[in-house]
Amino acid sequence: MLHRGLLIAGREVDAATGETFPVLAPETGLTLGSVARAGARDVDDAVASARRGFVAWYRMAPAEREDVLLKAAELVAREGEARFLDTLIDESGSAIRKARREIQYTVDLLRTAAGEARRLYGETFPNDDPHKISLVIREPLGTVAVVSPYNAPLSLLTKMAAFPLAAGNAIVIKPSEETPLTALAFGRLLLDAGLPPEAISVLTGFGNECGKELINHSGIDSVALTGSTQTGVLVAQQALNRMRRVQLELGGKSALLVLEDADPQQAAAIAAQGIFTHAGQICMANSRIVVDQKIYPEFVEALKREAESLSLGDLRDEKTVYGPLINARAVEKVLEQVRAAQSAGATLLTGGEISSVGPLVIKPTVLLEAPRDSVVWREESFGPVTCVAQAAGLEHAIEIANDSEYGLSAAVLTNNLQWGLQAARKIRSGAVHIGMHSFQSNALAPIGGVGMSGVGRSGGRYSTEEFTEVKWISADTGSLPV
Repeated sequence: MLHRGLLIAGREVDAATGETFPVLAPETGLTLGSVARAGARDVDDAVASARRGFVAWYRMAPAEREDVLLKAAELVAREGEARFLDTLIDESGSAIRKARREIQYTVDLLRTAAGEARRLYGETFPNDDPHKISLVIREPLGTVAVVSPYNAPLSLLTKMAAFPLAAGNAIVIKPSEETPLTALAFGRLLLDAGLPPEAISVLTGFGNECGKELINHSGIDSVALTGSTQTGVLVAQQALNRMRRVQLELGGKSALLVLEDADPQQAAAIAAQGIFTHAGQICMANSRIVVDQKIYPEFVEALKREAESLSLGDLRDEKTVYGPLINARAVEKVLEQVRAAQSAGATLLTGGEISSVGPLVIKPTVLLEAPRDSVVWREESFGPVTCVAQAAGLEHAIEIANDSEYGLSAAVLTNNLQWGLQAARKIRSGAVHIGMHSFQSNALAPIGGVGMSGVGRSGGRYSTEEFTEVKWISADTGSLPV
C-alpha cells in the first residue's frame, strides 16, 4: 500500500515517533494509503531546516527565484494531470472538471508569483534636511508556516506558498489531514523545479499535534492559513502571543443579490454554479441569495429546476458537477443545519437529503426564507446548501446582505451598472462581483475578507507585501567625507 513520509530538507522521512495515519477516498471510502504523523520533534526538524534554507533562498538573485517558480509552472503545465489529477479526484473528492480547473489555476498562480520576485519595489521620500536621504525597502519575513485546507488542496496551497517564496521566504507546510498526498506532491514539484531543499518542508499530521506546535514554534516568523473562522481565531491568538504577522482567509457567508431587472432563468443558472460547484465546499460560495420580490417567484422556480437537473455521479465523468463532501462529519453538520432551519420555519424547496450516488453526497439543497437567526443563514455550511430570501428593492437587499459577521465575497446580478456599483460600494465585503456569482478567482486579485472572514489579502503583489517587512534606511550625506 502507498506510504509517504514527511518532506524535510529534500528527503522523505518517517515521523520521529514512527506513527502514521490513513488517507481515505471520500467517493469510495477506501484507504488510498498512509502518511507519516508528524509531532513536535518533526516540527523542530522542519523549522530548523527552513531557517537554514531561508538564508540560501533569500541570497539568490530575484531572477533565480523567478526562474524556479517559472520552471514549476512549466512542470504543472506539462505534467500537471499526471502529477495531480488522480490525487485530487481520489483524495479530495473533486469532480474531474474541477480538478482540471484547479491544475490550470495553479499554473497561473506560479507564473504570477514568478513575476512578483522582481517587483518588491521600495521607495524614497523627501526630507527637510537637504543632506539627508531616506529609502524604504522590503525584506522577507523569514520562515512562514503555511496551513492549507482540503477543499482546493492544490491551487490554494500554491497561492499560499508561491508568493511568500517569491518574496524570499522559506516555508513549512502543514496541509489538511484530509489531503496530505496533494501537498507532498506539490512539495516534490518545487524541488524538481530547483527550489533549495531546505527552503520547503511538508509536515503531514493533525492540527492539535503538529499544527499547534508549528504555529507556536519560536522559529516561525509568520503564519498563512486558509480555513474555518474558528481555527483562524485560535491561530491569530497564538500568533499574537509572539507578535507574528498572520494572513488569514477564513469562512464566508457570501450574498448574491438578484435585482428586479435580472433575467430569472439566467440568474438561477449563475446562482446554481456559485453554490453547487464542488458541493458548496468553497468559502466564497453564494450561500445566501437575496432576490427582489418582483421576480422572486420566477427565480425560485428556475433555481429549483437548475438544482434538480445537476448531474451527480462518477467523479471521472465530465458531466458530474460535484461529488461527496470530505467526510461523514461534514455531511451530518450540513443536514443538521437544514433540519434545524426547517424546524424554525424555513421551507425546503428541494434537496435536504443524501443522494443515491453515495453516502457522502448531499442533493443540491435550497431553503426559502430561513430565519435570520438560524445557523444555516448565519454560519458557513460548507455544503451544497443555499438560502433564498426576498427583498423589497435595492437598499433592502443591501441591508440583508450586510446582516452578517462575514464579508469574504459578494455578487450582484443586474443589467443596471449604476445599481451594481451602488451595491458594490455599500456591501461590506472583501470583493463584490457584478454580473457574476460570488465565487471568483484571479491570480492577481487581492483575495480576502472583512469581519470574521479574515485578515490580510492574498494574490499578486498583495501577497508578496503581506510576507515582507518594510525597512526605513536613512543617511546623512552632509556628514560624509567629500
